Amino acid sequence: MKNIYFQLEETGNNGPGVVLATVVSVSGSTPQKPGSSAIFLNGRLIAGTIGGGIIESRIATYTSSCYEGKESALLTYNLDKETDNPEEAVCGGTITILVDGDPLSAIKAFREMEQGIGAGQPGVLVTRVVPWNDTQVLIKRCWATGHCDLQLPGNEMQRIKEEVKSILLSGKRSDYRQLDIAIPGEQNMAKIFLEPVFPPQHLIIAGAGHVGRAVSHQGKLLGFEVTVIDDRVQYANSINLPDADNIIVRDIGRAMQEISKDRDTYIVIVTRGHSHDADALRPCIGSQAAYVGMMGSRVKVAKMHEEFIAKGWATEEQWTHICTPVGVEIGSVTVEEIAVSIAAQLIRYRGNRQ
Repeated sequence: MKNIYFQLEETGNNGPGVVLATVVSVSGSTPQKPGSSAIFLNGRLIAGTIGGGIIESRIATYTSSCYEGKESALLTYNLDKETDNPEEAVCGGTITILVDGDPLSAIKAFREMEQGIGAGQPGVLVTRVVPWNDTQVLIKRCWATGHCDLQLPGNEMQRIKEEVKSILLSGKRSDYRQLDIAIPGEQNMAKIFLEPVFPPQHLIIAGAGHVGRAVSHQGKLLGFEVTVIDDRVQYANSINLPDADNIIVRDIGRAMQEISKDRDTYIVIVTRGHSHDADALRPCIGSQAAYVGMMGSRVKVAKMHEEFIAKGWATEEQWTHICTPVGVEIGSVTVEEIAVSIAAQLIRYRGNRQ
């Protein structure tokens, strides 16, 4: 799943009419959280989501009339009003959406973001929103990894730099923030939205067989950078693994020893046999990986557990951190169902992590 900001320039090449809509604040129960974005082209949803249903329908209608004049606005919707339309889901909250009628004016910031993320460097997208008239706002953006070129009074710029530093130190992908800043000579406050953007989390799949291939597909849909490891070239190739970002063809145990495992690493072990599973699992014991899951029957898992404890390869506490048998219990039988159950477990662990 490609970062939505990286799709703006490509979408813009298809012609005028590109509009970016972003959820910037919520209260109560809402269908999406701050930072959720969607791209509209000529009033049609192209990518992303800001909540679906009636919200996206209303925003689509608005974007179809605002892109010609490149008009931008902050739009607030109350979702707890009574409605006679059964298609309008009542969530019970309030959502504010920033509609950017000219997102390509900030293409420099988006290109810097893409370059930084590609190099593994997290940052913060800083968006300044200033009221222009009763209905429109002016938008300026910059990509900040410690420096930002927005033109604001010195003390306010220092405040933004401190917030950016705090966000990056927290490491929280959901740490979306809003600041209200006074503008000299202006009655209305400027709003500063700070959105953390991190490199994609890494899904490592040991085993390129049927399940590994299916998990690779699910992982890509979930936005992971997917790496698949196998020592069989007939399986570890781009034809068999079209969704993998990286394919490593070598001894599985040795490759798993060498690959980096940090708090943004998720590991799924689905090799072709007991010995290969053990070789893949051993380097994961005691690592900082956010998730380690291994496929296997309960009999096989019990046997491996006994072996790892007896040989001192893992403590009982370390073994409790291994999700095995892998996946959530949904009665899965087919390869595709097993992959879905693993994907569900990845979602749960990633959600708890964030």
